[in-house]
Amino acid sequence: MRTALRALAATAAALLAVTALSPAAQARPEPEAPEEFVALRSVDPTIIQEMRYTTAHTFLGERVDGYRQPVCILTRPAARALHLAQKRLLRQGYSLKVYDCYRPQRAVDHFVRWAKDLDDQSMKGEFYPRVEKDRLFEDGYIAEKSGHSRGSTVDLTLVRLPALPTRPYRPGERLAPCFAPKDERFPDNSVDMGTGYDCFDTLSHTDDPRIQGPQRANRQLLKQTLTEVGFVNLPEEWWHFTFRPEPFPDTYFDFPVHRRPVAGH
Repeated sequence: MRTALRALAATAAALLAVTALSPAAQARPEPEAPEEFVALRSVDPTIIQEMRYTTAHTFLGERVDGYRQPVCILTRPAARALHLAQKRLLRQGYSLKVYDCYRPQRAVDHFVRWAKDLDDQSMKGEFYPRVEKDRLFEDGYIAEKSGHSRGSTVDLTLVRLPALPTRPYRPGERLAPCFAPKDERFPDNSVDMGTGYDCFDTLSHTDDPRIQGPQRANRQLLKQTLTEVGFVNLPEEWWHFTFRPEPFPDTYFDFPVHRRPVAGH
């Protein structure tokens, strides 16, 4: 009997140990960043970073999955090209400001889930006032894959120096359309580009003929400067540029936006 009890106790202890260890054993390790990825700040610390998707001031109205720290990560060639562009702009009294850089696939998946939830319209008043949410896929504003996940695409703007601070977004505050006059939109220390960042509207098309004067000149300065160092603009978004040739033209990465995946690179 004693032998049987000891055996039963040992079996129970073993089962408890397996149960305790199973979550860790089953946990999937985080994907790692290849050596070709770097933190932009390690290449050029003067470029302003306002990593929008680490905040609630997004078209989703919440922080985006995979954005754990406000750090811009890019492939090394893309980061070096931004450094060249920044040097030229600093001489003219401007700085680049990045809104988004590498974007993990889990963040893109978050976008897709949000777009399919037609009941969630909390940020429509700012980011897509004139677009029905059920058209976001058809009109190309949301897709299941993003060039950002390949690591050489960046969303950015220009800031006139000296840069003024931008106040934080307060969830629940009154929303203004992203294409409203600059002094009516959410305050941003960037130059006036005619719309805010992530504005789902045809006015965001880089060469939209309705955008004239200083707003058009600002867009052209950004586009020309980045084109000269190897970036290609997405015509539908004045803020969206991809460095060519891409080191990873066919790979969509999913490591989180965090300093750790690129530490020491």
